[in-house]
Amino acid sequence: MPSARRAEQMAVLAIGGALLLGGLAGCSTTQEKAAAHRAESERILEAREKRQQKKKQERKHDKEKG
Repeated sequence: MPSARRAEQMAVLAIGGALLLGGLAGCSTTQEKAAAHRAESERILEAREKRQQKKKQERKHDKEKG
């Protein structure tokens, strides 16, 4: 029965390999999501900064006028 045992070992190795690859794929997906989230956060902060600068300039302009 050594061949039956060998088949079990190969099945366990195949399942383990599939789980490992799945884990690695999930990890990269998580990293990609995190990178996309960081990029979106940066865009939001940059837009906020532009709005604040614009408001500052408008207030400065209004003070000079009035």
